[in-house]
Amino acid sequence: MAMANRGEVNEGHIQAFGHHLENFSEGHLMRFREHFRPDLIYVIENDIALVLQELTCRKVITPEQAQAYAGLENHQDSTKAAEMLVADLTENKTLAIGLWKTLFALRSRWSHPNLDGIVEEIKCNGPALLEEILLNETGHPLAPEMKACQDEHKAILCEQTRWLKESGRTATPEGQSFPIMNRYIDIKIVSDVHFKRQSTQEHEALVAAGELNEYRLRHKMQVELEQVTLDRLFHWCFRSGHMPLFVMVSGVAGVGKTTLVQKFVFNWATGKHYQKFTFIFFFKFRELNTVGEMASLESLIQRGYPKLHDKLGAILREPEKLLFIFDGLDESKRDLDLSLGFCAEPRDVKPVEVIVASLLNQTLLKGCSVLLTSRPSKLSRLKTGVLHRVASIVGFLSQERERYFGNFFGDVVVAQRALAHVRESQVLYTLCYNPSYCWITCTALQPCFSSTTGQSHPLPKTVTQLFVSYVKHMMANHTRGLPKREEVREMLIKLGWLADYGLQYHILIFDQQLLEAFGVDSSLPFSVFLVENIQSDISSSKVTYSFVHLTVQEFFAALVHYLDFKEDNFGCIKTAAQNSQGGEYDIFLRFLSGLSHPATRAPLEEILGKFSSMTTKRVLDWIMKMDCIAFLSMENHDGKRKTLNFFSLLFETHNKLLVRQALGDDDASMDFSELYLMPVDCTILAYVLSCCRKIDLLNLDSCFIQNEGLQRLSPQLNKIRELRLCNNDLNNPSTKELVSVLKHPGCQLESLSLAKNALTEQCCRDLSSALSESRTLLSLDLTKNKLRDEGLSDLLMAFSNPQCTIQKLVIQEIGLSDESCGKLSAALADNTNLKHLDLSGNLFTDQCAEDIHALILTCPALTEIRLNLSNITPMMEKQLKNLEGEREGLKIYI
Repeated sequence: MAMANRGEVNEGHIQAFGHHLENFSEGHLMRFREHFRPDLIYVIENDIALVLQELTCRKVITPEQAQAYAGLENHQDSTKAAEMLVADLTENKTLAIGLWKTLFALRSRWSHPNLDGIVEEIKCNGPALLEEILLNETGHPLAPEMKACQDEHKAILCEQTRWLKESGRTATPEGQSFPIMNRYIDIKIVSDVHFKRQSTQEHEALVAAGELNEYRLRHKMQVELEQVTLDRLFHWCFRSGHMPLFVMVSGVAGVGKTTLVQKFVFNWATGKHYQKFTFIFFFKFRELNTVGEMASLESLIQRGYPKLHDKLGAILREPEKLLFIFDGLDESKRDLDLSLGFCAEPRDVKPVEVIVASLLNQTLLKGCSVLLTSRPSKLSRLKTGVLHRVASIVGFLSQERERYFGNFFGDVVVAQRALAHVRESQVLYTLCYNPSYCWITCTALQPCFSSTTGQSHPLPKTVTQLFVSYVKHMMANHTRGLPKREEVREMLIKLGWLADYGLQYHILIFDQQLLEAFGVDSSLPFSVFLVENIQSDISSSKVTYSFVHLTVQEFFAALVHYLDFKEDNFGCIKTAAQNSQGGEYDIFLRFLSGLSHPATRAPLEEILGKFSSMTTKRVLDWIMKMDCIAFLSMENHDGKRKTLNFFSLLFETHNKLLVRQALGDDDASMDFSELYLMPVDCTILAYVLSCCRKIDLLNLDSCFIQNEGLQRLSPQLNKIRELRLCNNDLNNPSTKELVSVLKHPGCQLESLSLAKNALTEQCCRDLSSALSESRTLLSLDLTKNKLRDEGLSDLLMAFSNPQCTIQKLVIQEIGLSDESCGKLSAALADNTNLKHLDLSGNLFTDQCAEDIHALILTCPALTEIRLNLSNITPMMEKQLKNLEGEREGLKIYI
């Protein structure tokens, strides 16, 4: 069957695809449905209205049925409607082919990687796909003794991966674990060529800084990125045209990489997916670090799975049936260099990283499959050309966060109250894209929102306040009897210096020897902040430790400087942070700044004693020496990001006097244009603005702040003299915020640009009311909003008001017709303030020439009018241009 490019799909291609589907039985089509169900739902829910329209046009469903599905979407959600649609339209062969043809037809109007993947796999790989589906369900036939060996191996893996501990030993005072099938929440994985084109280290920094706007991320996932479910990591790739053998799953610390592969192994061991792999071998790099400099693949397998010893030779003779999983490449002591020497036989003794590289380069066990996980920073140093698929875990979106809070608190009302506070703060809500942060956040909020204590505890608003609450809660509720204050302080000092050492030397995994060097006793109550990593599947002789999360390590690294100030140590960490280019000290610096505020650290001072005043002084001096004015004057992306990061430090301090001193005079200009700002960024920016009396310029053009971002900023925008909000996807609900700014009794706004947004005529009446009351606004730009004639009519109510102060009005390309020209002429006849009027790009013709003529001659203060890119003929343009001579100083641009 001939390939049709997505942009060249015609009816002939659609019918040919339909004939291709006719070759499959109804049972085969049902198997396709089950195999592609997550993709189908994901594709359809993206734009269910478009799918329903196409289905109706093709008479697959009736208009009444389409209306019913649309109603289901409105009353529940798009996912429920998509699930019902897929179920209903695959009941029989005719309906199923109708659905498939509809989706094929949509490719000419809709670029969606999951849709392309579905269609191309059925077109190019249909019969082979059916065989693959069957193989993944039933597996390869095995001799009885090998089947018994496989069953025993599955039982071992099942037991090893059945239990999911929440943040190591700290889920409960007893270190309770939970069955993974009960606690696992689907983690979104996306695969995309865009990630390969950008620096993965940059991507990690963006995610860690919370720059990925949730709406933008979901939109990007559904339009540009291919969503990959857990059971599809090794499925056929339409871009490459073959089954991937080597897959990398990337994600920041705590986002769920280990949980994901644990669930992958558990599902295989329980027969739920990928039975085409006869054996799976699961290794963790943090444990492989303990096996010594040299090993062989055979020895690694035998140490991890000793019961396979007798059958290992036979198992390794069929490498195409094997999957090797290596979790946590970033925790490896050595880099994975794919260009160095390799080994060819499983018995070859080589460094561990050479064994892994040999599997990937297929010099060892050619045909086997490999699944790796890594943080993006490590991936950025790896030549990824050998990898067939690089996928990223994007963490929890809003629905998953809601489910997590519900699971954690167990009480729907309490969970909703806690989540409402987190959403309101935004700074905390953004952290919750990461499952580990979700756990820390819920733990910290537990005493604030318990059904028995109510809200007797102060609610954290900053990240530092959250971690102060977390540490205090863990010490109070997850340790059996606190020692005396002096002993507690001494314990945390030792733990803090361990954390500080690890941060400076990029150490995340600590062995017993290192703990002893810092005097940390892992058996003490404060081991709740450490995870004990028992090497059960590699070496039973060694135990390593890590903090429950990297951010907890960063918090203790900051805390120790307040508990045990040492000038040299503080200078070293400050210098390291200042010289860092990768952003690895950003969170640490936020904690260091946040702990400088007396109210933030007070809950810990109650149990640890007074913090060092010298540390506070050094931190505040360091912040003041940072040249915020220089950051604000930098026009490039890096300068804007540095400014926002600096504002994050100021937000953590919650010190308004410090903010005013850092910003200098009250006429500062802030330009964040073309820097994506999340609601959390807007919350931080709003705090900084709240500390200022006035700001000369705030440029947020193309920051994609949307309505939610504007809502967070609006209480402070009355302080701005010039405000630019172009290209931010603002729509009619945003008008409420704009009206509140313009009607504020202390409003200082003189220039407002709202160009290239999604405002329509429905918002113009409210906007006109605000403009009528404004006594400061001099310039308004509404270019490229869909206001049309009806909207202009409402706006002109303000301009006919003698009190209207606007001197410049730009209404380019807002869909005006000749009908509006007469209204403009009448409304502006008595306006003594409007000097500049830009009507370019509207649908004016010669029919409005008389009204334009009257407008030019009767608007008293008009000195400039622009009519570029309209449909006025050259002859009429010349006549209008001649009017310049009838009024002194008048300029007409056509």
